[in-house]
Amino acid sequence: MSNTPPSVVAIAEALIACPSVTPAAGLVFDCLEAQLAPLGFAVHRFSAGQAPDGPVENLFAIRPGPEGSRHFAFAGHVDVVPPGEGWTSAPFAPEVRGDLLYGRGAVDMKGAIAAMVAAAAAVPREAGTLSFIITGDEEGPARFGTVALIDHMRGVGAVPNLCLVGEPTSVSRLGDTMKIGRRGSTNIWLEVEGKEGHVAYPHLADNPIPKLVAMLAELDALMLDGGTDWFQASNLEVTDIEVGNPATNVIPARAAARLSIRFNDLHTGKELGERVSAIARAHGGTARPVVYGEAFLTPPGLFSELVSEAVEAETGIRPEASTSGGTSDARFLKDLCPVIEFGLCNATMHKRDEAVAIADLDTLARIYARIAKAGLKG
Repeated sequence: MSNTPPSVVAIAEALIACPSVTPAAGLVFDCLEAQLAPLGFAVHRFSAGQAPDGPVENLFAIRPGPEGSRHFAFAGHVDVVPPGEGWTSAPFAPEVRGDLLYGRGAVDMKGAIAAMVAAAAAVPREAGTLSFIITGDEEGPARFGTVALIDHMRGVGAVPNLCLVGEPTSVSRLGDTMKIGRRGSTNIWLEVEGKEGHVAYPHLADNPIPKLVAMLAELDALMLDGGTDWFQASNLEVTDIEVGNPATNVIPARAAARLSIRFNDLHTGKELGERVSAIARAHGGTARPVVYGEAFLTPPGLFSELVSEAVEAETGIRPEASTSGGTSDARFLKDLCPVIEFGLCNATMHKRDEAVAIADLDTLARIYARIAKAGLKG
């Protein structure tokens, strides 16, 4: 293996040039495999799941170290959100303008994956086992992506000691924020059945709307908690109300609504679903909860300290430990081992003209190499 690491920008450009809107498949995985195989990684690709949320292509690549050595994993996704219209240059034609590299996925998160590949090239095999956990469905339903990769890793006995996810966590400058946890997420569909009828004869009907309104008022008044040392307060939001009644003189037969709850580690998705269901029943309705991820925390300690030290060595700043933001595939990976997220500045992710600073790509590769080497030492 060459001691000269591949160009981070060249790797990022190659990945960006592969259109990979969720669910990603084929070409972008070919590209990543072509980068990893020469570095000594055994690359395993497989598809999981069936329609409507599958099949999903996944990649697990591993480069074993000496027998009994520690195992450090890089994790991420090669799928991207749709680019939309109005780009200055074609979203899947990477372009360097000034100090920036433009293209869909430059930040979220093909740039980080490129930095991981370059970092792996800088970590000697004798340091320990390295692996890549890469899915093509993080931006979508995520039912058959990282979950299937975890099953695969357990099946082949390749569970890492530590895992770093390359989500774009930095806010104002590279290195200012890392994620040591995430809130949980659940959506709950509410429904109240009534009896339709003419508005002039309400005694012959049963209007479900007042029941739904009373239900939502009680739910909206809930104070779930006041937050914790590491998490903000959980919040419940009404995200949709639907009756579907085009007539002005008809009492509808049904009224429905939807909630979204982002919750901290004082709760579980199941417990919150049961709590909402009880309130729904009390108002004559039903609730159907779907939990998308549980809250988790990697308590500050050795892992967060080695990440902080690596970031400070390359940037001069220590990252703030945060649990803010939405969900990520770290919600699944935390079942394997301690997991932390650290990556590029997130200002342009999911936006038109998504772009990353070229200098940040090079710095991130050096940070990732430091983290991996330190993580393999234990």
